[in-house]
Amino acid sequence: MSGRYSSLSTTERCASAGRWRGVIAVGVIASEGIMRSVHHGRSSDGKWSARVTRESNALDLEPDVFTWQDAARIARSLKHSAEVSTRRKADPFRSAMSMLVFYMNRAGKNLRAGQKEVLEKAKAELRKEFRRE
Repeated sequence: MSGRYSSLSTTERCASAGRWRGVIAVGVIASEGIMRSVHHGRSSDGKWSARVTRESNALDLEPDVFTWQDAARIARSLKHSAEVSTRRKADPFRSAMSMLVFYMNRAGKNLRAGQKEVLEKAKAELRKEFRRE
C-alpha cells in the first residue's frame, strides 16, 4: 500500500480515517482483515438504551405500565410517578412525557401498531392531566 496511510497498521489506518470516533479500543481479526470495534463497559445486551431502562431511577414506574391498553390509566400512572419522584431533574410533565417518548422510541419497529396507538393517546392524555393541551 502506498500513500497517506502506508506506514500505519490496519487498525491505525481505520482509526486515522475517523471510522471509529469515540471507540475506546479497536481490534483486528488479521486472518480475515475484518475490523471490529470493542466497547468496554457495555451492558450485557450491548445497548445503552436498555441500560437506561433497567437502571434509571428518576421515576418509579408501575410494572408493565407501557403494556396497558388504557391510555388514561397510563397517563395517570406516569403523572403520579413524576409528581412523587424526588430524583427527577425536570418538571413532572417533562419527566413523564420523556419517559413515555423514550419507551416508544426504544421499542421502534417492534412496537405493535395497536400499542403504538394506545401510547400516542396516552401522550394526549398526559397533556390533559397536566393541563398542557
